[in-house]
Formats: sequence, C-alpha cells, structure tokens
Amino acid sequence: METESLVETLEAAGLSPYQAEAYVTLLELGTASATDVAEASGVPAPRIYDVLRSLEEREYIETYEQGSLRARAHSPTTVLDDLRERADRLEQAAEEVEHRWEQPELDAGDASIVTRFRTVVERAESFIADASHQILLSTTATNLRRLAPALREASGRGVSVRVSVHTADGEAPPSPELFDGVCLEARHRPLPAPFVALADRRQASFAHHPDSYDRYGVLVNDRAHTYVFYWYFLTCLWEPWETVYDAADEGMPTEYLDVRHLVRDLRRMDWSETPVRIRAEGYETRSGDETTIEGTVVDVRVPFANGAQMGFDLAGQVTVDLDVDGEHVSVGGWGAIVEDVEGTRLTLVDGPPP
Repeated sequence: METESLVETLEAAGLSPYQAEAYVTLLELGTASATDVAEASGVPAPRIYDVLRSLEEREYIETYEQGSLRARAHSPTTVLDDLRERADRLEQAAEEVEHRWEQPELDAGDASIVTRFRTVVERAESFIADASHQILLSTTATNLRRLAPALREASGRGVSVRVSVHTADGEAPPSPELFDGVCLEARHRPLPAPFVALADRRQASFAHHPDSYDRYGVLVNDRAHTYVFYWYFLTCLWEPWETVYDAADEGMPTEYLDVRHLVRDLRRMDWSETPVRIRAEGYETRSGDETTIEGTVVDVRVPFANGAQMGFDLAGQVTVDLDVDGEHVSVGGWGAIVEDVEGTRLTLVDGPPP
C-alpha cells in the first residue's frame, strides 16, 4: 500500500488528516524532532505539537524531551489492535446492512417486495422457526433439503406441516425418505411452480419459479394477504396432486388441513347415525382468543350439493356444528366470521373410519 493510500485508510479509521500524516511520517523516520516531523509530513509547525500529543494519548507514539520535543512510534501492537477492532466493526456493519436490505422487518399488516430468492427462502426459514400451528410449503426437493432442519424442529414441537414438491417435466417423483420427519403429508406436482411458504395463517413468503419472466419475491405479515396465497396453494399446488407421503396413522385421530376437507369426509360418513367427535383448535371469532374445543357433530352446512366438482366445493361458507358439553358451537375455516370458532387444526378423534 502506498503512503497516500495508507494515510487515507488511517483517516477512515478515525485519525484526523494531520494525525495520519504525522504518524505515517514517524513510521518512516523512526525517531525525529517535532520540527522534522512537521517538515516531512506537511503538518503546519504551529499545529505539530498538538498533533503529536493527541497521537500520544491514543498510544500510537511517545514523546520525550531531548533539547527539544522529540517523538517516536510505539510498538504497533496498540495500533494494530485498534485497526483490527475497527475492521471487525466495519465487517459487522456490512453484514448488517446486507441483512437489513435483504430482510426488511415486517410489522403486522406489512408486505415487502424483495429482489433476491435467497431472501425469500431465509425469511421462510424464520417464519417456520416461529410457527406454532401450521406450515404449508411449495418448493423444490433441493430447497426442501435446505429447510428440512427447521421443518423437523417445527414438526417436533407439534406444528402441522404439509409440503407440495414440484419437479421439472420428466423428473422422477421425490423419494418418500425426503419427507421422513419433515412433514405430516406431502404431494407431488410434476410441473414447475412458485416457492410458497405459509406460517400460522399470517405470514407468507413467495417467489416466482426461477424460469419465470418476473423475478421478485413477496414477504407478507398479514392475514388478509396470506389468505390469498393460501387459496392459491390449496387449489393449484395441493388439491389436484397425488399424495406421495403420509405420516398419519390409519384410523383415529385424523387431522385435516382445512374444514372443507373435514366436511368431505363427514359427508361420506353416516355421522347422523354414528356419533363423530371433532377436536377444533383455533380462535374465537369475537374475541380473537385462542381456544380448543371438542364435541360431537350435530350438523354440516355446505354451499353446494353433493355433486359439486372439486374446486367449487371448496368455495363459500362451510360450517361444522358441534355439541360441546350441551352447548352449540359452530366451527368454520380460515377467515371465519359468522361462526363461533375459526378452526386452524381440526382432528377427527372418534367415529367411523374416514
């Protein structure tokens, strides 16, 4: 590094221009009088004494009297420690700038557009780590492997995880071993698809497929916007595709992704003749408080007749009415307004096999 560059770097590290010039000069001269330092460095003679004393206070040099004021550079240990500490802080600052640029904080009700796919996946990983109820994920096998540790940890703490893996045309379906311990159920879509991660019906992380013309990601911390991504996941990335992994045991209990899936099975059962008990975890629609109830099915209300095609039977109001210890409680799905409870996890705990 040339002298000029060294001086500029020391200025960037916190020295004044005069301090940097005087210190570099002393490194070259070793020991010199204040007058000689001023002449060699270009520091004005009236200022050189203050400059040398300020460098001494920083422990960069030492001064002494020998007929006149003289100075010499200290062992560079102090200087090196100071510079390395500043370098570490600059490196940390650079990482923090990158982190804040890539992952803007999301307050409730926020949505952000990002330009890097890595940001979308990293934010999805943080959403998964914080989830307490449900995770829905559409991804490639490669990105699933990256997220697998966070998904296993979430599954281990009781979060309901479902994964839709998409592959390129002609690519072999994913092996069931890929999903072991990662999720409750997995489906395979043999077509390219966007990356979608939904957590607890509130947070969403979305990115177009890498081959798409549009290349950007969306981060959401809002129930209303996440609800739109949920319907896209349900109708395009989940419903039409074959199940390739199912960790649920045969028989009871049986857990459902959505109240509409529960109602499909209830309509196939003779629930009016044989008691069917449901456990519903979710939120009271009036107060927003979390709740868990369990009761016997007394009615199923759907907007379409039994002949409705897949897709239409997912639309509209779908309600399951329960008798909970003699009290009537209505349970709806995501976004429930008129029901008593919005069900986030619905489990068939007793009744005829689904």
